[in-house]
Amino acid sequence: MEDLDQFREETRQWLEANCPASQRLPNTPEEQYWGGRRGSFASDDARVWFERMRDRGWTAPEWPTAYGGGGLTPQQGQILKEEMKRINARTPLYSLGLWMLGPALLEYGSEAQKQEHLRAIVNGEFRWCQGYSEPGAGSDLASLQTRAEDQGDHFLVNGSKIWTTAADRSDWIFCLVRTDPHAKKQEGISFLLIDMASPGVSTTPIELISGDSEFCQTFFDNVRVPKSNLVGKLNQGWSVAKALLVHERKLMAEIGGDSPRKEIPPVEAARRYLEFTDGRIANAQLRSDLVDYEMRMHAIGLTHMRSFEERAAGIKGTVGLAMKYLGTEAIKDKNELLLAIMGTRGLGWEAPGFTPEELDTTRLWAMSKAMTIAGGTSEVQLNVIANHVLQLPQPPKAATEY
Repeated sequence: MEDLDQFREETRQWLEANCPASQRLPNTPEEQYWGGRRGSFASDDARVWFERMRDRGWTAPEWPTAYGGGGLTPQQGQILKEEMKRINARTPLYSLGLWMLGPALLEYGSEAQKQEHLRAIVNGEFRWCQGYSEPGAGSDLASLQTRAEDQGDHFLVNGSKIWTTAADRSDWIFCLVRTDPHAKKQEGISFLLIDMASPGVSTTPIELISGDSEFCQTFFDNVRVPKSNLVGKLNQGWSVAKALLVHERKLMAEIGGDSPRKEIPPVEAARRYLEFTDGRIANAQLRSDLVDYEMRMHAIGLTHMRSFEERAAGIKGTVGLAMKYLGTEAIKDKNELLLAIMGTRGLGWEAPGFTPEELDTTRLWAMSKAMTIAGGTSEVQLNVIANHVLQLPQPPKAATEY
């Protein structure tokens, strides 16, 4: 305990001395640094903050120092998060490589792959995107049809992926491909790393109702991929994919904590927009809904702590499997509650007449619907919880039809 107290004090002092004042303010999408060949800093302070965190290994604080990480224990990593939050320090580097691919490579990658990619991820040299879903394979991901044919020293990849976030701005893509079309669905899939600059790779942005084009469809037309870019064993990529999805779902469960958009907290919204009678919210239904939400969020926070303590103790618990469902459903319900509390003030899409917080609340309400789909729909997550957490008995197979 004394060592952790000392680490906290040293961390606090370092952050106070090294985090520029401008990097302690709310972030915006335009100011986020995603690295990569086309990445750029919004300011000199953003560059300095990133370089200082990178040089200390704190863009990936719990990764081994051999790959550019900070070598921190889970307890120290948690303290770093808490101390950064205390001064509102910005995330120095946003990266699917940090959040998703890196942990999978640490578990399944060859030493050569770790040496080639992990330090580059920590340093923000490349921006990664994810190639999982396809037009005909979303929640039923194992039905994917993008093919990778063995050509001796390389694979020849053909097919397409959809909802590939920021693919048009990314340098590499980690991709699920079918390498054995005759095997059972999950048994014929492999996990490949593909350079987006390879001949035959192209992307088409998908315009959203908001007017943004964060998503893309990515096409592969006779793309040559070296055999050395196969992660794990041939036809056993489903195991790598599941490991990576654990990290993606953890990210989805925690999303919003570092969001550049900041909606009004429900309790503050109630004070601001609702009528009170004798110190109580006059609308009994909204009062009950708000209390229910606050109690649920407290329970989710305690469950997050339980999951952290299990991880710190080296226990592979199952509670983390439930957090994606609980977290994203809670975010969706929170935004529904906010709009109910705000009434017509929750209908704004463009200024004038609405505050930035009100406009952010409306946009986050729309985005919260997608959170229950991305990374596996809530319905899929309930099946995962039933099978792997609660271990409920399987329903009997249907009788043969004649």
